Amino acid sequence: MQRSAREWEDGGVSLPPEHPLVTGVTQSSPLITAYRGTRPERTPVWFMRQAGRSLPEYRELRIGTAMLDACLDPAMASEITLQPIRRHGTDAAIFFSDIVVPLKQAGVAVEIVPGRGPVMGSAVRTAAEVDALVALDPAVLDDTLAPIREGVALTVAGLAGIGDGRTPLIGFAGAPFTLAAYLVEGGPSKDHLAARTLMHADPASWAKLMAWCADVTGRFLRAQVLAGASAAQLFDSWAGALSLEDYERHVAPASRAALAHVADLPVPKVHFGVGTGELLGAMHRVGADVVGIDYRLALDEGIRRLGGGVPVQGNIDPALLAAPWPVLEAHVLDILQRGTAAPSHVLNLGHGVPPETDPDVLTRIVALAHDWQPA
Repeated sequence: MQRSAREWEDGGVSLPPEHPLVTGVTQSSPLITAYRGTRPERTPVWFMRQAGRSLPEYRELRIGTAMLDACLDPAMASEITLQPIRRHGTDAAIFFSDIVVPLKQAGVAVEIVPGRGPVMGSAVRTAAEVDALVALDPAVLDDTLAPIREGVALTVAGLAGIGDGRTPLIGFAGAPFTLAAYLVEGGPSKDHLAARTLMHADPASWAKLMAWCADVTGRFLRAQVLAGASAAQLFDSWAGALSLEDYERHVAPASRAALAHVADLPVPKVHFGVGTGELLGAMHRVGADVVGIDYRLALDEGIRRLGGGVPVQGNIDPALLAAPWPVLEAHVLDILQRGTAAPSHVLNLGHGVPPETDPDVLTRIVALAHDWQPA
């Protein structure tokens, strides 16, 4: 449900007085304006995975440092987050971290294996294994997130010295289903069969697992917002494997619970999933203010499925980043025009930046979006 300007102003009392939204630093930025349902003077643009593998300065900085170690090094995480803002001039930074960081900090054995992704020490597939996992107290996580809070604070301070100083930081977390899928599968999976089997074979254990994941990831998201993030995005990377019925019955309650951790905070909440064209309305109803649409669905069709009144984010096809510029330019312009069907639109990728992307291409897209005006 869209909120009025008054509701945004009075919608929360829990942000620290130095928070960028409280001081007004990011309040009128193009990104926050668009997230709140008003079309700003220019279309804001940022890219998922903009901080990372496509930037040579990132690869140089990361030499000799494992992914999760980088995420938990406040100075390094902050510097990586700031790199694309300096290079591309995007309208938002997204905090450099990983969705499995809260699992690790809560006591789960997990590592990120290069070329593969998050791998668990052991899979969680039986009722006993679920019970052993949920016995880990999520409240312990709050004390272990000091590196995240420090990294966010350093990043917010760094953003104040770039450009006009109004660039907001987006905090992010993995949605409960995606975290649960990693836990049940033991690592990445193409079809998430084990997770979907547990969902139906033992719905009580599945519900316990999802509730625990919602608490853990929700606390992670809240920590970032309280430390200075001006928006919050929940990623459901694997929800596209679900039917709408399964999503609404077995997943949506946990996603709603995750977002409830920041429901009292007056920041825009964004929900994005991969391959979730059939789930958009349900994803919006869990408590999101903005819905991200991936590249598999035409942006204006996604807007129509959401009812036409929801701010949207998306949805450049990452594959076209390597296409000749005239092809990519036409694609971006088409998306910008389709985005006029929504009350506001944030230009983004319909997933993440491929590591082989030429960074100069991203800079050109930012300039194109900033110069573009609706027909």
